[in-house]
Amino acid sequence: MLALLLGLALGGIALMAAVDVWSLARQRIREQELLFVGDQYRRAIQRYYFGAPRGTGRVLPTSLEDLLEDNRYPVPVRHLRRLYPDPITGSAEWGVLRVGQRVAGVYSLSEKQPVKRTGFAPGYEQFGDKAAYRDWVFGVSPSGEPLTVMPPKSTAPDNGSDTPAPTHPVRRNPS
Repeated sequence: MLALLLGLALGGIALMAAVDVWSLARQRIREQELLFVGDQYRRAIQRYYFGAPRGTGRVLPTSLEDLLEDNRYPVPVRHLRRLYPDPITGSAEWGVLRVGQRVAGVYSLSEKQPVKRTGFAPGYEQFGDKAAYRDWVFGVSPSGEPLTVMPPKSTAPDNGSDTPAPTHPVRRNPS
């Protein structure tokens, strides 16, 4: 009887360790998905900016929907296949980085601490010292170049400057 109880206790401990390993592996997979999806948004914003029709100025999109259907052309152009949900939160809601009224990037709304600290792709090395996924901003500067230095996080109202500042989250329907 004592051996059975001891066996059950050891089995429970092993099971708890397996759950921890599985949870960590799942978080790493979600991090990889966040890096992929965030980069897709950043590239789409960049394509929108640099893909301005001849004779028009380069501008950032006014909303994420503009990335799905760019109506600046006679035949609409798609810079993004669909609006992806946030892999970390599982929600269709993203934080949106804005320059004035224009979308300059997206970021996760998760306050969880990242597991990944090194080995980021070029352009994303600065993510290594971030305390939360919320600080992983995927965006472009007002000149259309990738952000290499993250702007300070502030939820202050837009003051009309060209300094990117995050805005309130935007709810999106997953498709």
